[in-house]
Amino acid sequence: MANLFGGLFGNYSEVTAEELKQQYGGYLMPDEKIQMGFKLVRDTFILTEERLILIDHQGVTGKKTRVASIHLDSIYEVTMETGGTGFDDSELTIHYITSPYYKANNVQVAAYKFEFGKKFNLQPLYSALISLAHHNRKRING
Repeated sequence: MANLFGGLFGNYSEVTAEELKQQYGGYLMPDEKIQMGFKLVRDTFILTEERLILIDHQGVTGKKTRVASIHLDSIYEVTMETGGTGFDDSELTIHYITSPYYKANNVQVAAYKFEFGKKFNLQPLYSALISLAHHNRKRING
């Protein structure tokens, strides 16, 4: 019941890789493997070794679906905010390059924010993503 309320309030909860593969395996590239994933009541985000897959079910029935990707090699910054007292949630914001060429003169960027319940331990996910972002910044700027 707590997961349902968490989903209703915009908080992601973790889902097994096998369950995600059964439901969303059609969105994977050949040989792409799910590392972990999280789900809201209707929306999902999946982390593979190549990208983050964002699945947004739209409309009243949820049959209309928008699928977007953030390639892991485009992530250059990650911020984390832990939940405080009251109704505060934990947040993870990923900053990434949307331009097809990362070293272009006119690089375009975007950010995507994920909200988790305050009891969810974001530190391992943050640590993995910030390490990736650090490596990417060195590679892009090197």
